[in-house]
Amino acid sequence: MSRFVNLELGGESEDQSPQKKALVKDEAYYRAEAQAAFENGEFEPALRLYSKVLEFNPNSAEAWAGQVRMLIELGQYEEARLWADKALERIPRDAELLAAKAVALGRTGDLQGALAFSDSAMEERGDRPYVWLARADVLLARKESRADYCFEKALMLGPRDWFVAWLGARVRYYYKQFVLALKLLQQAVEMNSTHFLLWLELGRCQEALGLAGPARHSFEQARQLNPNCHDAGRELARLAGMGAGPRLRGWWRRLFNR
Repeated sequence: MSRFVNLELGGESEDQSPQKKALVKDEAYYRAEAQAAFENGEFEPALRLYSKVLEFNPNSAEAWAGQVRMLIELGQYEEARLWADKALERIPRDAELLAAKAVALGRTGDLQGALAFSDSAMEERGDRPYVWLARADVLLARKESRADYCFEKALMLGPRDWFVAWLGARVRYYYKQFVLALKLLQQAVEMNSTHFLLWLELGRCQEALGLAGPARHSFEQARQLNPNCHDAGRELARLAGMGAGPRLRGWWRRLFNR
């Protein structure tokens, strides 16, 4: 859910001070809304909100990069690559745009191009967590063990930042590194235990590993924190009907992830 609420203000009593002002939906408003949607895993709404930012400021590197990253999260890698090209025509040296294009290329199989764009992103701004997470993404696509260092570097640049740990977990999960994803999600929950999305994705990771009991607990936590989280309810219903087969497959995953 968004951090901001669009209030329609009616008449106010004379003794109210300071007088309330109508909410202004400007670039800053839509940028904050987009980030909030991103942090809640609402990638489609975030994509639209970043588009609204660009209506106010067509040269917002943050909004262009945000759109590319949302397309990646939605699994639309070819469209993400095309959108990154369009953005880089305007802002050719933005590190996060270069990094996002590297991820899109890596996930579509252009491993050499992905590494080249990741190199360019590192040259521009090697001090941003996302640049390092994108580097890890590219290296995992290339099946290189150096990716581990990139995750560590991203966490060092974003100490005690649940968002960085969560993003790292999503990369690990995409490449089916469920044990390592689990560790990052556990760190994220320690940093922000009241965020329903972290519990939801923790539960999914635990379920992928065949940890039915812990997964059930995580989904229940997610639903308690956000009763409107229908995904948590669906996951609980699915767990209730799950037999021994998925748990055995999870045991093998844990064994081979070690």
